[in-house]
Amino acid sequence: MVVQADEAVFRPVRAGNPFEETVERLLQAIKLGVVVPGDRLPPERELAARLNVSRVTLREAIHALTKAGYVESRRGRYGGTFVNEQLPKPRRTTAKRLARDLADGLDDALTLRFVLETGAAEAAATRELSDVERDHLERCLADTSAARLADYRRLDSRLHLAIAEVTGSPSLTSAMADVRMRLNELLDAIPLLERNIQHSNEQHTAIVTAILAGDPEAARQAMQEHLSGTAVLLHGFLA
Repeated sequence: MVVQADEAVFRPVRAGNPFEETVERLLQAIKLGVVVPGDRLPPERELAARLNVSRVTLREAIHALTKAGYVESRRGRYGGTFVNEQLPKPRRTTAKRLARDLADGLDDALTLRFVLETGAAEAAATRELSDVERDHLERCLADTSAARLADYRRLDSRLHLAIAEVTGSPSLTSAMADVRMRLNELLDAIPLLERNIQHSNEQHTAIVTAILAGDPEAARQAMQEHLSGTAVLLHGFLA
């Protein structure tokens, strides 16, 4: 059974900062492609219950994201809160400034990502996947391979989350969503390189092929190679 990414992202927030964490969870869902541009967020009552926040807090978070340009509210029978077709562009931070601010954060994020994602690929390949799970992986792979440059980061994130989903572990999927948000902050500070995207797509295909073939070692090695390439680029631009 697929552990849906929206279950991992729309999980109960911790006590203490319900508004801030609600905003963070909604942004995760949008930026990681769990809810895509043009899609409607879950109904307010359902979403508030899943996040374990009051409807007032949820409305305040949605209002904040509306002002920031991420969502819009529509009235009527088919109304609700929808993700905008055009999302705000990531704020570009200069590589030198980000490197200074990060200190040891770059290596920490990359190490955490390496452990989680290589393990996820290996674990996914050990499972006997259902037809639904196989179709889910193949569809996410196809979407990423065909992505426009402007959509690539979001669809790339969605594919990596899909790999975590088919491990069957909600905890792993949640952890992957968190580390991917950290990683995307770093990736947004460096340019998207066409050759690197082509290479990444080839590696994505190798990873998914190994998972679908039930080959844990090949899946782990393919993911390791893929993550190493990203790490090299990030160190080159930011270190």
